[in-house]
Amino acid sequence: MLDLLLTGARVRTFDPARPWADAIGVSGDRIAFVGPAAEAPRAQRVVNAEGRTVTPGVIDTHNHLLLGFDEDAVSLEGAHTLAEVRRRIAGFAASRPDLSWICAENAVYSIVDDRRPNADDLRGLDAANRPIFVTTYDQHSVWLNDSALRALGIADGTDVAWGRPERGDDGAPTGWVTDFYTSAMTVRGLAELQRDIPMYSPDRRYKKILASMRMATAVGITTAVEPQVPLAELPLFERALQAGLLTSRVIAQLFHPVGADGAFRRTLRDTVDTFTPDPLLTVGPLKLYSDDVIEPHTAFMLDDYANRPGRRGRPSYAGSGGRELVEVITELDRLGFQTHTHATGDAGIRLALDAIENAQRANGTTDRRHGIVHVECLHPDDLSRFARLGVVAAMQPRHASPDLVAGTWMENIGEERWDRAWRFKSLIDSGATVSFSSDWQVGEMDPLVGVFSAATRATLAGTDAWTTAERVGIDQSLEAYTRSGARAFHLEREVGTLAEGMLADLVVWSGDLHAHEGDPQGLLGEFAETTIVGGRVVHSRGDVLDEVGAPPASDPAAGGTAKDPHQHEHHDA
Repeated sequence: MLDLLLTGARVRTFDPARPWADAIGVSGDRIAFVGPAAEAPRAQRVVNAEGRTVTPGVIDTHNHLLLGFDEDAVSLEGAHTLAEVRRRIAGFAASRPDLSWICAENAVYSIVDDRRPNADDLRGLDAANRPIFVTTYDQHSVWLNDSALRALGIADGTDVAWGRPERGDDGAPTGWVTDFYTSAMTVRGLAELQRDIPMYSPDRRYKKILASMRMATAVGITTAVEPQVPLAELPLFERALQAGLLTSRVIAQLFHPVGADGAFRRTLRDTVDTFTPDPLLTVGPLKLYSDDVIEPHTAFMLDDYANRPGRRGRPSYAGSGGRELVEVITELDRLGFQTHTHATGDAGIRLALDAIENAQRANGTTDRRHGIVHVECLHPDDLSRFARLGVVAAMQPRHASPDLVAGTWMENIGEERWDRAWRFKSLIDSGATVSFSSDWQVGEMDPLVGVFSAATRATLAGTDAWTTAERVGIDQSLEAYTRSGARAFHLEREVGTLAEGMLADLVVWSGDLHAHEGDPQGLLGEFAETTIVGGRVVHSRGDVLDEVGAPPASDPAAGGTAKDPHQHEHHDA
Protein backbone atom coordinates (compact mmCIF):
# COMPACT_ATOMS: atom_id res chain seq x y z
CA MET A 1 0.00 0.00 0.00
CA LEU A 2 1.19 3.49 -0.85
CA ASP A 3 1.70 6.05 1.89
CA LEU A 4 0.51 8.88 -0.37
CA LEU A 5 -1.11 9.14 -3.76
CA LEU A 6 -1.42 12.47 -5.59
CA THR A 7 -4.04 12.49 -8.32
CA GLY A 8 -5.53 14.98 -10.76
CA ALA A 9 -2.29 16.87 -11.32
CA ARG A 10 -0.20 17.30 -14.45
CA VAL A 11 2.82 15.29 -13.37
CA ARG A 12 5.84 16.29 -15.43
CA THR A 13 8.27 13.46 -14.78
CA PHE A 14 11.17 14.25 -17.15
CA ASP A 15 11.46 10.48 -17.45
CA PRO A 16 11.82 9.74 -21.20
CA ALA A 17 9.91 6.46 -20.75
CA ARG A 18 6.87 8.28 -19.32
CA PRO A 19 7.17 12.07 -19.67
CA TRP A 20 3.72 12.84 -18.24
CA ALA A 21 1.29 11.22 -15.82
CA ASP A 22 -1.78 12.19 -13.83
CA ALA A 23 -0.92 10.39 -10.59
CA ILE A 24 2.16 9.73 -8.49
CA GLY A 25 2.49 7.55 -5.41
CA VAL A 26 5.03 7.51 -2.58
CA SER A 27 5.99 4.69 -0.26
CA GLY A 28 8.59 5.40 2.39
CA ASP A 29 11.30 7.59 0.89
CA ARG A 30 10.77 6.36 -2.69
CA ILE A 31 8.41 6.88 -5.58
CA ALA A 32 6.37 3.69 -5.88
CA PHE A 33 3.91 4.55 -8.67
CA VAL A 34 3.73 6.88 -11.68
CA GLY A 35 0.91 6.56 -14.16
CA PRO A 36 -2.89 6.75 -14.60
CA ALA A 37 -4.80 7.18 -11.35
CA ALA A 38 -7.08 4.29 -12.28
CA GLU A 39 -4.12 1.90 -12.22
CA ALA A 40 -2.66 3.12 -8.91
CA PRO A 41 -2.35 0.81 -5.90
CA ARG A 42 -4.35 1.54 -2.77
CA ALA A 43 -2.98 4.35 -0.61
CA GLN A 44 -3.31 5.35 3.01
CA ARG A 45 -3.96 8.86 1.81
CA VAL A 46 -5.23 10.08 -1.56
CA VAL A 47 -4.90 13.79 -2.31
CA ASN A 48 -6.55 15.56 -5.23
CA ALA A 49 -4.04 18.01 -6.74
CA GLU A 50 -6.25 19.04 -9.65
CA GLY A 51 -5.09 22.05 -11.62
CA ARG A 52 -1.54 21.84 -10.31
CA THR A 53 1.80 20.85 -11.81
CA VAL A 54 3.95 18.28 -10.03
CA THR A 55 7.63 18.17 -10.92
CA PRO A 56 10.79 16.64 -9.53
CA GLY A 57 12.21 18.66 -6.68
CA VAL A 58 14.35 21.59 -7.77
CA ILE A 59 18.09 20.97 -7.70
CA ASP A 60 19.65 24.41 -7.21
CA THR A 61 23.21 23.79 -8.37
CA HIS A 62 24.61 27.13 -7.15
CA ASN A 63 23.04 28.45 -3.96
CA HIS A 64 25.13 30.32 -1.37
CA LEU A 65 23.39 29.06 1.75
CA LEU A 66 26.15 30.70 3.78
CA LEU A 67 25.10 34.11 2.48
CA GLY A 68 21.57 34.25 3.83
CA PHE A 69 20.24 37.53 5.18
CA ASP A 70 21.73 38.70 8.49
CA GLU A 71 19.34 40.22 11.02
CA ASP A 72 22.25 42.25 12.44
CA ALA A 73 23.05 43.85 9.09
CA VAL A 74 21.08 46.22 6.89
CA SER A 75 19.95 45.02 3.47
CA LEU A 76 20.51 47.37 0.54
CA GLU A 77 18.33 45.38 -1.85
CA GLY A 78 16.33 47.75 -4.00
CA ALA A 79 18.48 50.76 -3.03
CA HIS A 80 19.14 52.24 -6.45
CA THR A 81 20.69 55.57 -5.42
CA LEU A 82 23.43 56.73 -3.09
CA ALA A 83 20.88 58.79 -1.19
CA GLU A 84 18.81 55.69 -0.46
CA VAL A 85 21.90 53.72 0.58
CA ARG A 86 22.88 56.50 2.97
CA ARG A 87 19.34 56.72 4.36
CA ARG A 88 19.17 53.01 5.12
CA ILE A 89 22.61 52.78 6.69
CA ALA A 90 22.05 55.89 8.81
CA GLY A 91 18.69 54.62 10.01
CA PHE A 92 20.09 51.22 10.89
CA ALA A 93 23.07 52.74 12.71
CA ALA A 94 20.77 54.93 14.79
CA SER A 95 18.60 51.94 15.73
CA ARG A 96 21.48 49.66 16.70
CA PRO A 97 23.80 51.42 19.16
CA ASP A 98 24.74 47.97 20.51
CA LEU A 99 26.78 47.01 17.43
CA SER A 100 30.52 47.64 17.21
CA TRP A 101 30.46 47.53 13.38
CA ILE A 102 27.71 48.62 10.99
CA CYS A 103 27.42 45.96 8.30
CA ALA A 104 25.36 46.19 5.13
CA GLU A 105 24.69 43.71 2.34
CA ASN A 106 23.70 43.68 -1.35
CA ALA A 107 24.89 47.08 -2.60
CA VAL A 108 24.77 47.49 -6.37
CA TYR A 109 27.61 48.90 -8.44
CA SER A 110 25.55 51.50 -10.27
CA ILE A 111 24.50 53.68 -7.32
CA VAL A 112 27.05 56.23 -8.51
CA ASP A 113 27.83 57.12 -12.10
CA ASP A 114 31.17 56.70 -13.88
CA ARG A 115 33.16 55.74 -10.78
CA ARG A 116 33.37 53.32 -7.89
CA PRO A 117 31.70 54.14 -4.57
CA ASN A 118 34.26 55.35 -2.03
CA ALA A 119 34.76 56.09 1.65
CA ASP A 120 33.66 59.71 1.23
CA ASP A 121 30.20 58.45 0.22
CA LEU A 122 29.80 56.87 3.67
CA ARG A 123 30.77 59.87 5.78
CA GLY A 124 28.41 61.36 8.36
CA LEU A 125 26.10 58.35 8.67
CA ASP A 126 26.80 57.37 12.27
CA ALA A 127 27.14 59.69 15.26
CA ALA A 128 29.56 57.26 16.89
CA ASN A 129 31.65 57.07 13.69
CA ARG A 130 31.77 53.27 13.86
CA PRO A 131 33.38 51.23 11.07
CA ILE A 132 31.05 50.51 8.14
CA PHE A 133 31.50 47.34 6.08
CA VAL A 134 29.34 46.90 2.95
CA THR A 135 29.29 43.91 0.59
CA THR A 136 28.07 44.14 -2.99
CA TYR A 137 25.14 42.02 -4.15
CA ASP A 138 27.50 39.58 -5.91
CA GLN A 139 29.95 39.35 -2.97
CA HIS A 140 32.90 40.24 -5.18
CA SER A 141 33.56 43.73 -3.79
CA VAL A 142 33.49 45.49 -0.41
CA TRP A 143 32.92 49.15 0.42
CA LEU A 144 34.44 50.67 3.58
CA ASN A 145 34.25 53.99 5.37
CA ASP A 146 37.22 55.87 6.84
CA SER A 147 36.78 54.29 10.28
CA ALA A 148 36.88 50.81 8.79
CA LEU A 149 39.98 51.65 6.76
CA ARG A 150 41.69 52.74 9.97
CA ALA A 151 40.44 49.83 12.07
CA LEU A 152 41.67 47.29 9.52
CA GLY A 153 45.02 49.03 9.05
CA ILE A 154 44.36 49.63 5.34
CA ALA A 155 44.73 53.38 5.87
CA ASP A 156 48.29 52.75 7.10
CA GLY A 157 49.20 50.62 4.08
CA THR A 158 48.43 47.20 5.56
CA ASP A 159 47.04 44.62 3.16
CA VAL A 160 44.15 42.32 4.00
CA ALA A 161 43.98 38.65 3.10
CA TRP A 162 40.35 38.86 1.93
CA GLY A 163 40.61 41.31 -0.97
CA ARG A 164 42.54 43.95 -2.89
CA PRO A 165 42.06 47.51 -1.58
CA GLU A 166 42.01 50.03 -4.40
CA ARG A 167 44.20 53.09 -3.97
CA GLY A 168 44.08 56.48 -5.64
CA ASP A 169 46.85 58.26 -7.49
CA ASP A 170 48.15 59.54 -4.15
CA GLY A 171 48.39 56.00 -2.77
CA ALA A 172 45.58 56.51 -0.26
CA PRO A 173 42.88 53.81 -0.10
CA THR A 174 39.61 54.78 -1.75
CA GLY A 175 37.42 52.56 0.43
CA TRP A 176 36.71 50.09 -2.37
CA VAL A 177 38.03 46.51 -2.19
CA THR A 178 37.90 44.09 -5.14
CA ASP A 179 38.44 40.30 -5.40
CA PHE A 180 36.54 39.81 -2.17
CA TYR A 181 34.88 36.43 -2.45
CA THR A 182 37.81 34.82 -4.26
CA SER A 183 39.97 35.74 -1.24
CA ALA A 184 37.52 35.82 1.65
CA MET A 185 37.04 32.08 1.84
CA THR A 186 40.75 31.21 1.93
CA VAL A 187 42.14 30.00 5.25
CA ARG A 188 43.80 33.36 5.97
CA GLY A 189 40.99 35.45 4.52
CA LEU A 190 38.28 33.78 6.56
CA ALA A 191 40.40 33.87 9.72
CA GLU A 192 40.87 37.64 9.35
CA LEU A 193 37.18 38.20 8.69
CA GLN A 194 36.16 36.13 11.69
CA ARG A 195 38.62 38.10 13.83
CA ASP A 196 37.67 41.57 12.62
CA ILE A 197 34.15 41.62 11.13
CA PRO A 198 31.27 40.47 13.37
CA MET A 199 29.16 39.43 10.39
CA TYR A 200 31.55 36.52 9.76
CA SER A 201 31.43 34.96 13.21
CA PRO A 202 30.60 31.22 13.11
CA ASP A 203 27.31 31.75 14.97
CA ARG A 204 26.08 34.39 12.53
CA ARG A 205 27.12 32.29 9.56
CA TYR A 206 25.29 29.30 11.03
CA LYS A 207 22.11 31.33 11.43
CA LYS A 208 22.41 32.30 7.77
CA ILE A 209 22.53 28.64 6.77
CA LEU A 210 19.36 27.93 8.72
CA ALA A 211 17.51 30.92 7.27
CA SER A 212 18.59 29.97 3.75
CA MET A 213 17.53 26.37 4.32
CA ARG A 214 14.03 27.41 5.41
CA MET A 215 13.76 29.56 2.32
CA ALA A 216 15.02 26.80 0.01
CA THR A 217 12.43 24.34 1.25
CA ALA A 218 9.67 26.95 0.87
CA VAL A 219 10.42 27.55 -2.82
CA GLY A 220 10.59 23.91 -3.89
CA ILE A 221 14.33 23.30 -3.65
CA THR A 222 14.96 19.72 -2.54
CA THR A 223 18.73 19.74 -3.20
CA ALA A 224 20.92 22.82 -2.79
CA VAL A 225 24.58 22.96 -3.79
CA GLU A 226 26.50 25.34 -1.53
CA PRO A 227 29.20 26.22 -4.05
CA GLN A 228 32.00 27.52 -1.84
CA VAL A 229 32.48 25.94 1.58
CA PRO A 230 35.80 26.63 3.32
CA LEU A 231 37.09 23.65 5.28
CA ALA A 232 36.74 25.71 8.46
CA GLU A 233 32.98 26.10 7.89
CA LEU A 234 32.08 22.52 6.94
CA PRO A 235 31.33 21.83 10.65
CA LEU A 236 28.50 24.39 10.48
CA PHE A 237 26.65 22.14 8.04
CA GLU A 238 27.37 19.09 10.16
CA ARG A 239 25.95 20.96 13.14
CA ALA A 240 22.75 21.69 11.23
CA LEU A 241 22.51 18.05 10.15
CA GLN A 242 22.96 16.77 13.71
CA ALA A 243 20.32 19.22 14.93
CA GLY A 244 17.86 17.91 12.34
CA LEU A 245 17.66 21.31 10.62
CA LEU A 246 18.65 20.34 7.07
CA THR A 247 15.21 20.02 5.52
CA SER A 248 16.53 19.82 1.96
CA ARG A 249 19.56 17.90 0.75
CA VAL A 250 22.85 19.82 0.71
CA ILE A 251 25.91 19.18 -1.44
CA ALA A 252 28.87 21.07 0.05
CA GLN A 253 31.41 22.05 -2.57
CA LEU A 254 34.75 22.55 -0.87
CA PHE A 255 36.75 25.63 -1.80
CA HIS A 256 40.15 25.28 -3.47
CA PRO A 257 41.70 28.77 -3.22
CA VAL A 258 44.29 30.24 -5.54
CA GLY A 259 47.76 29.41 -4.22
CA ALA A 260 46.75 26.17 -2.51
CA ASP A 261 49.52 23.57 -2.68
CA GLY A 262 49.77 19.80 -2.83
CA ALA A 263 49.47 19.48 0.93
CA PHE A 264 46.17 21.37 0.87
CA ARG A 265 44.89 19.14 -1.91
CA ARG A 266 45.77 16.08 0.15
CA THR A 267 43.81 17.60 3.02
CA LEU A 268 40.82 18.03 0.70
CA ARG A 269 41.14 14.43 -0.44
CA ASP A 270 41.35 13.19 3.15
CA THR A 271 38.33 15.31 4.13
CA VAL A 272 36.19 13.81 1.40
CA ASP A 273 37.43 10.26 1.93
CA THR A 274 36.81 10.31 5.70
CA PHE A 275 33.49 12.18 5.57
CA THR A 276 30.51 9.99 6.40
CA PRO A 277 27.88 10.88 3.79
CA ASP A 278 24.28 11.31 4.85
CA PRO A 279 21.21 11.37 2.62
CA LEU A 280 20.91 15.06 3.52
CA LEU A 281 24.59 16.09 3.41
CA THR A 282 27.39 15.11 1.05
CA VAL A 283 30.72 16.66 0.13
CA GLY A 284 33.14 16.16 -2.71
CA PRO A 285 33.08 18.57 -5.66
CA LEU A 286 35.57 21.44 -5.52
CA LYS A 287 35.08 25.14 -6.32
CA LEU A 288 37.78 27.11 -8.15
CA TYR A 289 38.05 30.47 -9.89
CA SER A 290 39.25 31.18 -13.40
CA ASP A 291 38.54 34.94 -13.16
CA ASP A 292 36.45 37.45 -11.22
CA VAL A 293 33.37 39.40 -12.43
CA ILE A 294 32.58 41.73 -15.30
CA GLU A 295 30.94 44.60 -13.37
CA PRO A 296 34.16 45.96 -11.78
CA HIS A 297 36.19 45.10 -14.92
CA THR A 298 38.01 42.23 -13.20
CA ALA A 299 36.74 39.29 -15.32
CA PHE A 300 39.30 37.98 -17.83
CA MET A 301 38.44 39.09 -21.37
CA LEU A 302 39.88 38.20 -24.78
CA ASP A 303 39.59 41.83 -25.89
CA ASP A 304 39.47 45.18 -24.14
CA TYR A 305 36.45 46.23 -22.12
CA ALA A 306 34.31 48.49 -24.28
CA ASN A 307 34.53 51.40 -21.82
CA ARG A 308 38.08 50.71 -20.52
CA PRO A 309 40.47 50.73 -23.50
CA GLY A 310 43.61 48.77 -22.70
CA ARG A 311 41.98 46.82 -19.87
CA ARG A 312 41.06 43.15 -20.16
CA GLY A 313 40.82 42.07 -16.54
CA ARG A 314 42.97 39.23 -15.29
CA PRO A 315 42.86 35.52 -14.57
CA SER A 316 42.63 34.45 -10.95
CA TYR A 317 45.79 32.39 -11.41
CA ALA A 318 48.09 35.19 -12.52
CA GLY A 319 51.17 33.19 -13.50
CA SER A 320 51.71 32.55 -17.23
CA GLY A 321 48.42 34.15 -18.20
CA GLY A 322 46.47 31.84 -15.95
CA ARG A 323 47.99 28.60 -17.22
CA GLU A 324 48.56 27.50 -13.62
CA LEU A 325 44.81 26.79 -13.52
CA VAL A 326 45.37 24.16 -16.23
CA GLU A 327 47.91 22.40 -14.03
CA VAL A 328 45.71 22.61 -10.92
CA ILE A 329 42.56 21.20 -12.57
CA THR A 330 44.61 18.47 -14.24
CA GLU A 331 46.00 17.46 -10.83
CA LEU A 332 42.57 17.59 -9.16
CA ASP A 333 41.11 15.48 -11.94
CA ARG A 334 43.92 12.94 -11.41
CA LEU A 335 43.03 12.85 -7.70
CA GLY A 336 39.45 11.95 -8.57
CA PHE A 337 37.78 15.30 -7.95
CA GLN A 338 34.94 16.84 -9.90
CA THR A 339 35.54 20.58 -10.23
CA HIS A 340 33.21 23.53 -10.74
CA THR A 341 35.09 26.63 -11.88
CA HIS A 342 33.76 30.18 -11.76
CA ALA A 343 34.31 31.88 -15.13
CA THR A 344 32.46 34.94 -16.48
CA GLY A 345 34.68 36.60 -19.10
CA ASP A 346 35.22 34.97 -22.49
CA ALA A 347 38.95 34.51 -21.79
CA GLY A 348 38.19 33.10 -18.35
CA ILE A 349 35.74 30.60 -19.84
CA ARG A 350 38.22 29.57 -22.53
CA LEU A 351 40.91 29.08 -19.90
CA ALA A 352 38.62 26.83 -17.83
CA LEU A 353 37.72 24.77 -20.91
CA ASP A 354 41.42 24.46 -21.80
CA ALA A 355 42.13 23.20 -18.29
CA ILE A 356 39.41 20.55 -18.44
CA GLU A 357 40.46 19.44 -21.92
CA ASN A 358 44.06 19.10 -20.78
CA ALA A 359 42.97 17.09 -17.71
CA GLN A 360 41.03 14.64 -19.84
CA ARG A 361 43.91 14.22 -22.28
CA ALA A 362 46.59 13.87 -19.60
CA ASN A 363 44.66 11.57 -17.26
CA GLY A 364 42.51 9.65 -19.70
CA THR A 365 39.41 10.43 -17.66
CA THR A 366 35.89 10.48 -19.06
CA ASP A 367 32.52 11.52 -17.67
CA ARG A 368 33.97 13.46 -14.73
CA ARG A 369 31.37 16.15 -15.54
CA HIS A 370 33.49 19.10 -14.55
CA GLY A 371 31.45 22.28 -14.53
CA ILE A 372 31.94 25.90 -15.46
CA VAL A 373 29.83 28.28 -13.40
CA HIS A 374 28.10 31.42 -14.76
CA VAL A 375 29.36 31.33 -18.41
CA GLU A 376 28.28 34.94 -18.85
CA CYS A 377 30.21 35.99 -21.99
CA LEU A 378 30.91 33.01 -24.26
CA HIS A 379 33.00 33.35 -27.40
CA PRO A 380 31.34 31.58 -30.37
CA ASP A 381 34.42 29.41 -30.95
CA ASP A 382 34.02 27.86 -27.49
CA LEU A 383 30.31 27.04 -27.52
CA SER A 384 30.62 23.54 -29.03
CA ARG A 385 33.39 22.58 -26.59
CA PHE A 386 30.94 22.16 -23.69
CA ALA A 387 29.12 19.24 -25.32
CA ARG A 388 32.29 17.78 -26.84
CA LEU A 389 34.13 17.75 -23.51
CA GLY A 390 31.09 16.82 -21.41
CA VAL A 391 31.39 20.05 -19.43
CA VAL A 392 28.35 21.20 -17.47
CA ALA A 393 27.33 24.84 -17.90
CA ALA A 394 25.98 25.87 -14.49
CA MET A 395 24.06 29.04 -15.30
CA GLN A 396 21.71 31.50 -13.61
CA PRO A 397 18.83 32.84 -15.74
CA ARG A 398 18.16 35.79 -13.43
CA HIS A 399 21.67 37.11 -14.08
CA ALA A 400 20.65 37.83 -17.68
CA SER A 401 17.81 40.15 -16.67
CA PRO A 402 18.30 43.71 -17.90
CA ASP A 403 17.44 45.16 -14.48
CA LEU A 404 20.55 43.36 -13.21
CA VAL A 405 22.98 44.07 -16.04
CA ALA A 406 21.97 47.45 -17.51
CA GLY A 407 24.26 50.26 -16.42
CA THR A 408 27.31 48.09 -15.79
CA TRP A 409 27.57 44.68 -17.48
CA MET A 410 26.07 45.78 -20.79
CA GLU A 411 28.23 48.87 -21.03
CA ASN A 412 31.41 47.12 -19.92
CA ILE A 413 31.04 44.38 -22.53
CA GLY A 414 29.75 46.63 -25.31
CA GLU A 415 26.81 46.02 -27.62
CA GLU A 416 28.96 44.32 -30.25
CA ARG A 417 29.46 41.42 -27.82
CA TRP A 418 25.93 41.18 -26.40
CA ASP A 419 25.30 38.12 -28.58
CA ARG A 420 27.75 36.26 -26.30
CA ALA A 421 25.65 36.89 -23.19
CA TRP A 422 24.21 33.93 -21.25
CA ARG A 423 23.72 31.63 -24.24
CA PHE A 424 21.23 29.27 -22.62
CA LYS A 425 19.41 28.15 -25.75
CA SER A 426 22.51 27.82 -27.91
CA LEU A 427 24.23 25.63 -25.33
CA ILE A 428 21.16 23.42 -24.82
CA ASP A 429 20.69 23.10 -28.59
CA SER A 430 24.36 22.10 -28.93
CA GLY A 431 23.78 19.09 -26.68
CA ALA A 432 25.53 20.48 -23.60
CA THR A 433 24.20 19.82 -20.11
CA VAL A 434 22.93 23.16 -18.80
CA SER A 435 21.85 23.29 -15.16
CA PHE A 436 19.95 26.31 -13.89
CA SER A 437 20.37 27.79 -10.42
CA SER A 438 19.69 30.89 -8.36
CA ASP A 439 23.14 32.02 -7.18
CA TRP A 440 21.30 33.11 -4.05
CA GLN A 441 21.67 35.75 -2.78
CA VAL A 442 22.97 37.40 -5.92
CA GLY A 443 19.56 36.57 -7.36
CA GLU A 444 16.25 35.59 -5.80
CA MET A 445 16.17 31.99 -4.59
CA ASP A 446 12.72 31.28 -6.05
CA PRO A 447 13.29 29.07 -9.14
CA LEU A 448 10.15 30.45 -10.78
CA VAL A 449 11.94 33.80 -11.03
CA GLY A 450 14.64 31.97 -12.97
CA VAL A 451 12.11 30.19 -15.20
CA PHE A 452 10.47 33.54 -15.95
CA SER A 453 13.83 35.19 -16.67
CA ALA A 454 14.90 32.40 -19.02
CA ALA A 455 11.58 32.62 -20.88
CA THR A 456 11.62 36.41 -21.30
CA ARG A 457 15.18 37.83 -20.94
CA ALA A 458 13.26 40.82 -19.50
CA THR A 459 12.95 42.69 -16.23
CA LEU A 460 10.62 41.25 -13.61
CA ALA A 461 8.06 43.77 -14.84
CA GLY A 462 8.30 42.11 -18.26
CA THR A 463 9.98 45.09 -19.94
CA ASP A 464 13.22 45.85 -21.81
CA ALA A 465 13.77 42.33 -23.15
CA TRP A 466 17.14 41.82 -24.83
CA THR A 467 19.09 39.02 -26.56
CA THR A 468 15.78 37.27 -27.08
CA ALA A 469 17.28 34.61 -29.38
CA GLU A 470 18.56 32.92 -26.22
CA ARG A 471 15.15 32.57 -24.57
CA VAL A 472 14.33 29.14 -23.18
CA GLY A 473 10.78 27.87 -22.76
CA ILE A 474 9.16 26.92 -19.46
CA ASP A 475 9.50 23.16 -19.92
CA GLN A 476 13.17 23.32 -20.88
CA SER A 477 13.87 25.58 -17.91
CA LEU A 478 12.16 23.19 -15.52
CA GLU A 479 14.28 20.39 -16.94
CA ALA A 480 17.42 22.49 -16.39
CA TYR A 481 16.39 22.94 -12.75
CA THR A 482 15.69 19.23 -12.20
CA ARG A 483 16.93 16.48 -14.51
CA SER A 484 19.97 18.44 -15.71
CA GLY A 485 20.83 19.48 -12.17
CA ALA A 486 20.87 15.82 -11.16
CA ARG A 487 23.06 14.89 -14.11
CA ALA A 488 25.50 17.68 -13.26
CA PHE A 489 26.37 15.88 -10.01
CA HIS A 490 26.02 12.22 -11.12
CA LEU A 491 22.69 11.92 -9.28
CA GLU A 492 20.43 11.00 -12.18
CA ARG A 493 19.74 7.51 -10.78
CA GLU A 494 18.37 8.94 -7.53
CA VAL A 495 16.76 12.35 -8.16
CA GLY A 496 15.83 14.74 -10.95
CA THR A 497 13.10 12.62 -12.55
CA LEU A 498 9.86 11.12 -11.27
CA ALA A 499 9.99 7.38 -11.84
CA GLU A 500 9.38 4.30 -9.74
CA GLY A 501 12.33 3.58 -7.46
CA MET A 502 13.63 7.16 -7.45
CA LEU A 503 13.84 9.15 -4.24
CA ALA A 504 10.54 10.87 -3.49
CA ASP A 505 11.78 14.45 -3.93
CA LEU A 506 9.01 16.42 -5.59
CA VAL A 507 7.13 19.70 -5.67
CA VAL A 508 3.43 20.42 -6.01
CA TRP A 509 3.16 23.85 -7.59
CA SER A 510 0.20 26.16 -7.00
CA GLY A 511 -1.07 25.97 -10.56
CA ASP A 512 -0.43 24.68 -14.06
CA LEU A 513 3.00 26.15 -14.82
CA HIS A 514 2.88 25.22 -18.50
CA ALA A 515 -0.30 27.25 -18.94
CA HIS A 516 1.90 30.37 -18.73
CA GLU A 517 3.96 29.48 -21.81
CA GLY A 518 2.24 32.19 -23.87
CA ASP A 519 2.46 34.80 -21.10
CA PRO A 520 5.25 33.96 -18.64
CA GLN A 521 4.40 36.93 -16.41
CA GLY A 522 1.90 34.71 -14.64
CA LEU A 523 4.72 32.51 -13.36
CA LEU A 524 5.59 35.18 -10.81
CA GLY A 525 2.22 34.61 -9.18
CA GLU A 526 2.77 30.87 -8.77
CA PHE A 527 4.59 29.25 -5.86
CA ALA A 528 5.66 25.94 -4.36
CA GLU A 529 2.57 24.74 -2.54
CA THR A 530 4.11 21.56 -1.15
CA THR A 531 7.71 20.35 -1.02
CA ILE A 532 8.47 16.70 -0.32
CA VAL A 533 11.99 15.41 0.39
CA GLY A 534 12.51 11.68 0.72
CA GLY A 535 8.79 11.13 1.11
CA ARG A 536 8.54 13.65 3.95
CA VAL A 537 6.48 16.81 3.64
CA VAL A 538 8.95 19.55 4.57
CA HIS A 539 6.94 22.54 3.37
CA SER A 540 3.25 23.11 2.81
CA ARG A 541 1.07 26.13 2.27
CA GLY A 542 -1.81 24.00 3.56
CA ASP A 543 -3.84 23.84 0.35
CA VAL A 544 -2.93 20.30 -0.70
CA LEU A 545 -1.09 18.76 2.24
CA ASP A 546 -1.29 20.46 5.60
CA GLU A 547 1.03 18.42 7.79
CA VAL A 548 4.74 19.19 7.85
CA GLY A 549 7.21 16.97 9.65
CA ALA A 550 8.63 19.59 12.01
CA PRO A 551 12.38 19.34 12.61
CA PRO A 552 13.48 19.13 16.24
CA ALA A 553 14.10 22.42 18.01
CA SER A 554 17.22 21.17 19.80
CA ASP A 555 19.43 23.95 18.45
CA PRO A 556 18.81 27.41 19.92
CA ALA A 557 19.89 28.99 16.64
CA ALA A 558 17.00 27.30 14.84
CA GLY A 559 14.60 30.11 15.63
CA GLY A 560 13.90 33.20 13.60
CA THR A 561 12.19 33.72 10.32
CA ALA A 562 13.51 33.72 6.79
CA LYS A 563 12.99 36.56 4.38
CA ASP A 564 9.89 36.04 2.26
CA PRO A 565 11.17 33.76 -0.53
CA HIS A 566 8.50 35.00 -2.92
CA GLN A 567 9.56 38.63 -2.67
CA HIS A 568 11.06 39.70 -5.98
CA GLU A 569 13.63 42.46 -5.67
CA HIS A 570 15.10 44.54 -8.47
CA HIS A 571 18.85 45.12 -8.75
CA ASP A 572 20.69 47.55 -10.98
CA ALA A 573 24.10 45.89 -11.18
